[in-house]
Amino acid sequence: MPYSVKLLLSVMLIFSGCSSISEPSLKKEHEKSFENEDMYIMSGLYLEELQDYNSSSKMFEALYYETGKKEYLYRSLKNDLILQKFEQVVQRVDLEKNIVDDYELLKIKTVALIKLNNLIEAKELAIKLSEMSKKVDDYLLVTDIYIKLKEYQNAVAYLENIYITNADEKIIDRIATIMYIELDRKKDAIAQLEAHSRIHGCTEFICNKLIGFYSNENDIDALLSTYLRVYKLDKKIEIAKKIIQIYGYKKDYKGMSGFLQESKIDQELLLQLYIQEKNYKKATLIAKELYEESGNVTFLAQSAIFEYESSEDKNNKEMLSSVISKLKEVVKSSKDSMNLNYLGYLLIDHDIDIKKGMEYINEALKIEPNSAYYLDSLAWGYYKLKNCKEALRIIKKVQKLDGGDNEEVLKHIEMIEKCYKNSKGIK
Repeated sequence: MPYSVKLLLSVMLIFSGCSSISEPSLKKEHEKSFENEDMYIMSGLYLEELQDYNSSSKMFEALYYETGKKEYLYRSLKNDLILQKFEQVVQRVDLEKNIVDDYELLKIKTVALIKLNNLIEAKELAIKLSEMSKKVDDYLLVTDIYIKLKEYQNAVAYLENIYITNADEKIIDRIATIMYIELDRKKDAIAQLEAHSRIHGCTEFICNKLIGFYSNENDIDALLSTYLRVYKLDKKIEIAKKIIQIYGYKKDYKGMSGFLQESKIDQELLLQLYIQEKNYKKATLIAKELYEESGNVTFLAQSAIFEYESSEDKNNKEMLSSVISKLKEVVKSSKDSMNLNYLGYLLIDHDIDIKKGMEYINEALKIEPNSAYYLDSLAWGYYKLKNCKEALRIIKKVQKLDGGDNEEVLKHIEMIEKCYKNSKGIK
C-alpha cells in the first residue's frame, strides 16, 4: 500500500478517535494543540493537492475547532470558495465572533458576496477592508465592485482620492483604463498616464500602457517617443526593431540612423542608411567594423570604395595605395564584377597601371558583358593608351545601353570623340 494512502488512513483513524468538540480552544498559534496536529495538516494539504477541496475544507475546519487557530479557518473557507459554496462561506463567517477587525475573514466574505452579486454589501465591506489594510489590491477590489455596478465616475473619483497619497502605478493604470474604456475620456486617460510618467518615471508597465493607447489612436509620433523611453529602460532587441519600423514608416531616415548609431543594434542597416545619405566617411568606418567582426570581404570592398569616395583629394597617393591594396585582396577571394571594375578603373584613371586595370575590367565583362559602366571603363582604358579608334568603337556601343546617358559616360564620349578627330582615326 502506498505511503500516502497509509498516512490518510492513519490520520482518519486518529481523527475518528478524537473527542467531540464544539468550541475552539485558546491555544496560541505557534503551539501544538494535540499530538497529531501536524499529521492533520499534512492530510489537509495532501487533499488539496488531490483537488479534493471538500475533504480538505472539513479537515481544516476540524483543526480550527480543535486548536482555535484562525489560519485553519481561513484555509477551510478558501477551499469552500474554490468549491463555489459562496452562501455557506458567508454563513460560516457570520457565525464567527469579533469579525469586525479580522481582515482575512472580511476579505473572504467580500469575495463571496461579489460572487453572489450582493454588490452593495460587498462594496461596504471592501471599502472597510481598504481602510484597514491600505493595500493597493484592496483599493482595486473596491473599484472592481464599482465597475460591476457601472458606477464608473464613482470608481474614478474613489481612486483619484487614493492617488493623492498613494501614487502607485496600478492605481493610475486603473484610473486611465476606466477613463479610456468606460467613460470614453481618451485624452484624459492618456494625460493622466503622461503626467504620472513625467513625475514618477515611465516604468515599463506605464510606458506599455501608453503604447497600447497611442497605437489604438494611431498617434505615430507619440508611439515612437514612448518606445524610445521604454528602450532606455530595457534595451530589448524587440523594442529596437519596433523603433526602427516606426522610423521607416515615417521615412525619417535621419532619425533612424541616429538611433542605430546610438544603439548599435543593426550595423548593416546603419551602413545602408549612410550609403543612402552619401555619408561615405561614416560608411567607411562602419564597413571596416563589420569586416573586422565578420571577415566578410564584401565589407572590406565597401570600406575601400567609401574611403575613396569620401576623400577630398582623389589623387592622394596614400589613400589610393590603401584603397587599391584592399580591393586587390578582395578580388583574390571574390570575383565580384563591381569590385573588379572599380579596381580596374582606379588603376586606369589615375595612370597607375592602365593595362593591369584593363585586365580587371575584362574579367568583370566576362561576368556582365553588356554592362554600360564596365564597357565605359574599358573604353577609357583604350583612351588612356591613345587607342582612340578602339575607344570610340566601344563607347558607341555604350551609348545604346542602359546607363549610356550617365554624366561621366557622356563626358568620356566627348573626350574620346575629340581624341579620335584629332588623331583622324590613327592610333
